[in-house]
Amino acid sequence: MSWITRIEKNSVRERNIFLSALFFALFLLVLDQLSKWYIVLNFKVMETIPVIPPVLNITSARNPGAAWSILSGYGWLLLIFGIGAAAAMLFFFRRLAEGCVERYFALLMILSGIAGNSFDRAFHGVVVDFIHVHYKDIWHYPIFNVADMAICGGVIIFMLSSLLRKEKGKADEKC
Repeated sequence: MSWITRIEKNSVRERNIFLSALFFALFLLVLDQLSKWYIVLNFKVMETIPVIPPVLNITSARNPGAAWSILSGYGWLLLIFGIGAAAAMLFFFRRLAEGCVERYFALLMILSGIAGNSFDRAFHGVVVDFIHVHYKDIWHYPIFNVADMAICGGVIIFMLSSLLRKEKGKADEKC
């Protein structure tokens, strides 16, 4: 399969894959911001609407920290970390991607999520969360948003790629 082989640097294929991944990441960023905008305009903080009653609600929440409210109240520090992480990922983008198609998507998904949550921190002082996965009143996962899903999805794709692909430069050029 063509996605298994490594992408040649500066090739038309690399440009097309990068642009496809970039458009997907931009779609995720727009979806994130539009969904948060809708929640802010239409829900009071901690207002809940059941979607799939025993397991999924839309619950409007504000998170002044990172995942699980870690570093709550230090949004400026999280914003600096986010900008630093994004800058490092952009600077080392090709080295991190290693010519693997899925890593272009993974890295740009992560950058999209960082941008979405950083935008919230910069302009609202908090991150807007609204996806509430739970099981009745027995178990609750922390409320999250589309940007969080983009970051987690990108990290999972990148980790699987790193674990399942052969090292660059081995016997054949297939990953």
